[in-house]
Amino acid sequence: MILRSRRVVAPDGVRAATVHIDGERFAHIGEHDEPCDIDYGDLVIMPGLVDSHVHVNEPGRTEWEGFESATRAAAAGGVTTIVDMPLNSIPPTTSVEALLTKAEAMLGKCWVDVGLWGGAVPDNTSHLVPMLREGALGFKCFLVDSGVPEFGFIGPFVLEAALRAIRDSGAPLLVHAELPRYIGSAAGASYRAYLQSRPPEAEDAAIDVVCGAAKRSGGRAHIVHLSSAAGLEIIARARDGHVGLTAETTPHYLHFEAETIPDGAPQFKCAPPIREHANRERLWRGVGDELFAGIVSDHSPCAPELKHLGDGDVERAWGGISSLQFGLPILWSSGRLTLERIARLMCEGPAAIAGIQKGAIRPGFDADLVVWSPEESFVVTPAIVEHRHKITPYAGERLRGVVKATYLRGRKVWQDGRTISSPSGQWIRG
Repeated sequence: MILRSRRVVAPDGVRAATVHIDGERFAHIGEHDEPCDIDYGDLVIMPGLVDSHVHVNEPGRTEWEGFESATRAAAAGGVTTIVDMPLNSIPPTTSVEALLTKAEAMLGKCWVDVGLWGGAVPDNTSHLVPMLREGALGFKCFLVDSGVPEFGFIGPFVLEAALRAIRDSGAPLLVHAELPRYIGSAAGASYRAYLQSRPPEAEDAAIDVVCGAAKRSGGRAHIVHLSSAAGLEIIARARDGHVGLTAETTPHYLHFEAETIPDGAPQFKCAPPIREHANRERLWRGVGDELFAGIVSDHSPCAPELKHLGDGDVERAWGGISSLQFGLPILWSSGRLTLERIARLMCEGPAAIAGIQKGAIRPGFDADLVVWSPEESFVVTPAIVEHRHKITPYAGERLRGVVKATYLRGRKVWQDGRTISSPSGQWIRG
């Protein structure tokens, strides 16, 4: 199959070209005037997005989300690969048995490809390498209460032990970086009180701990959903010192700002919290300085009653933002990123975090593509949300960038607002 466009996001830049697909993989990029099967005109042909931070919650809490609905939302947003987080499902993915249980749960349900993170928790360091052998891409841990009792958090000693255990594999240890001693409480509906209860110092001190552990162990650590811009100073020092430490951020930290979030609006709650305008602008400078390895959703939905929308109780509400479907238009609507930078941060970068051969139109890579219109816009309404639940802080916003088609390994799985054929997503093993 040969696709053509005047805007193909190739590894060497955006240009008029043809994309040649042989079976499930890219063959090569050809000249624009070559014969083709489908001519997409001025629509952008870009590598399929990779979202390496998604909470699917199946099995065990499938009423929160689930593989069928999550991967359908991914396909609708041009995301062709997700990597599922190990917690919120029951059992959590902290052993080989639990990993295989989750892999079985996804069979026949996935519209896009799925990788699995394992979990590093107290007393399971000996399970990490066996989980890698069975296909886990790496591991996620918390330095603070995870929010669910079955996924415990770890301290500095176990953190370093886990990094040493997986050092030779090259797999990453993903860290939710906040320290408990800085975390307070904030009863009621006040977003300002919630923000103050999780100050930037909680993140900054934790990132410093992780940096030290990565340096001593020689392991590869990765900070998830970085929200405190001051933490980027540590990331920069680690990069300059060749320490194995990287970081990601999310669309909501780059889009929203605390000053405009009203009280009694738990749909905006996440941890770490969305911070102030000045912090957001410093995060954007970090994007420009290439301090982030990728931008991913941290899609973390729950059952509607757990969001406390009725009483607006921010403190008691589940902390998580649903946005898997809308990452591409959120970032494009900022007007701050070129097509090349979008592909680097949302396709190639997250694929590199997970260590998978995705995220670029290169010969031999999986033929995953999103075809989209940067000039068109849409309003986020419940009718178009493909997540299991329609709760999102982006509701009512007009965003630029409309996905027209999504291809998974050379096969079209989404076109003009609906899924095509049947689920064909695979488990992407390490």
